[in-house]
Amino acid sequence: MLSDIEIAQQAHMLPITEIAKRLGISEDDIELYGRYKAKLSMNLYKKLADKPNGKLVLVTAITPTPAGEGKSTTTVGLAQGLAKLHKKAIVALREPSLGPVFGVKGGAAGGGYSQVVPMEDINLHFTGDFHAITSAHMLLAAMLDNHIQQGNKLNIDPRRIVWKRVVDMNDRELRKIVVGLGGKANGVPREDGFDITVASEVMAIFCLATSLHDLKERLSKIIVAYDYDGKPVTCAMINAQGAMAALLKDALKPNLVQTIENVPAIIHGGPFANIAHGCNSIMATKTALKLADYTVTEAGFGADLGAEKFFDIKCRYAGLKPDATVIVATVRALKMHGGVDKADLKTPNVEAVKKGLCNLEKHISNIKKYGVPLVVAINIFAQDTKEELQTVYDSCAKLGVPVALSDVFAKGGEGGVELAKKVVELADSGKANFKPLYDLDLSLKQKVEKIATEIYGAKDVEYSKNAEKALKEFTEHGYGKLPVCMAKTQNSLSDDPAKKGAPTGFTLQVKDCRLSAGAGFVVVLTGDILTMPGLPKVPSAEKIDVSDDGVISGLF
Repeated sequence: MLSDIEIAQQAHMLPITEIAKRLGISEDDIELYGRYKAKLSMNLYKKLADKPNGKLVLVTAITPTPAGEGKSTTTVGLAQGLAKLHKKAIVALREPSLGPVFGVKGGAAGGGYSQVVPMEDINLHFTGDFHAITSAHMLLAAMLDNHIQQGNKLNIDPRRIVWKRVVDMNDRELRKIVVGLGGKANGVPREDGFDITVASEVMAIFCLATSLHDLKERLSKIIVAYDYDGKPVTCAMINAQGAMAALLKDALKPNLVQTIENVPAIIHGGPFANIAHGCNSIMATKTALKLADYTVTEAGFGADLGAEKFFDIKCRYAGLKPDATVIVATVRALKMHGGVDKADLKTPNVEAVKKGLCNLEKHISNIKKYGVPLVVAINIFAQDTKEELQTVYDSCAKLGVPVALSDVFAKGGEGGVELAKKVVELADSGKANFKPLYDLDLSLKQKVEKIATEIYGAKDVEYSKNAEKALKEFTEHGYGKLPVCMAKTQNSLSDDPAKKGAPTGFTLQVKDCRLSAGAGFVVVLTGDILTMPGLPKVPSAEKIDVSDDGVISGLF
């Protein structure tokens, strides 16, 4: 059996100029990054502004388990399935972070015969967007410390600096550090720390910006510290936004690649979904909607995180109205939610499936609250039995939700035709009546509590003293009407990763809150959420190698 990278390396890729031509994009509106990658010009984005939008389809999933759900694979396979139906489709995805690529989770390029290519490039440096975001973030950090070193005209309190540093790698050693040691010439000593790049507010801003002007405006609003009087100090006060925007100028252009079956793919931006808003860029999605009849996109992790933020943050800011949603589930994952250990997943167990279905049913209930029609995609495995699959069908039938089998990992687009037909039917039905979960006029606490009780299933919310103080301060400074971005474990609907299925009656613990004024949301940290992950005992990096002639191996 071929590995993902071996399948990808055997793919017959078309020159990216040919992919662009199929979309009606002239060579004047693409900037080539080799033969198979290109950036789409800012002029193209402006040219397309008056064109009508195609249909927008969101792919999300049940709560992740070690058994795997295959959300990205299903997203790519669905776009290929739509192409098999002779529909003009584009898949719009996030860019992978190097942290999980070399850690434990892996990349985000799909799998099997439903991948985006060139897979190695996409999972590694790609077109350099993440490096640009890291550099822009670090420039602001350097200019902030330099301001303090050069006399501190803004009266910044070094104890209240909230702008950490970032690197796009899992490195637990950098979570808490001390900087400025070595005497006066080396700066002012203080405690600091690193987040991973995908948790940076610059990444969030990058993905929510709609133009260079909007990007610079958002960057200027970043709060980096507070002065001795407790007033916020912004990026504009440090005067770093222009230089940061210059670093991001080329990165802001969406990236065009293709799937294994030569379906166009726009891949751009990549905030984490458990600690950020988990969606690709607004510019990428809006461009895709103008170029295709069906845009298939995804949001990170389960629907409680990715879909909620896609609907309540991205769609709100971008003015997007999704036409259909796909919830990906596997029999294997449902068994795990039903209490089965990973080692026993190959054994048929209808009762465990029945027990685990509460997780799928909760996600279905949540999606319905947004007024978007949905279909459940069962990502099938060879060991799934007819009885187990029928159990899922029966559950969805009781809820009035259509189900489609998806075999896109093994069969590519052909394995996604059944799902594609149901998606077309839903997207074209006119049944979508999208609305966000909460009104922005609610207080920050009311927004948190609405998500906690309605989406997660919590009974109530408990705030630490730090969280209480932060929310009060944010409201007093005029940020009370921003949406909230929940930072929560992806492994459970609750804030306890050990709780599988659909837990209820628990108290959600809010440990702290951060203000992302430039991105335009308040980050609410629940449970023990790390914004700088660590590597596992045996990181994926140990299996990755490159031959003398430059062929990469071990990359999934």
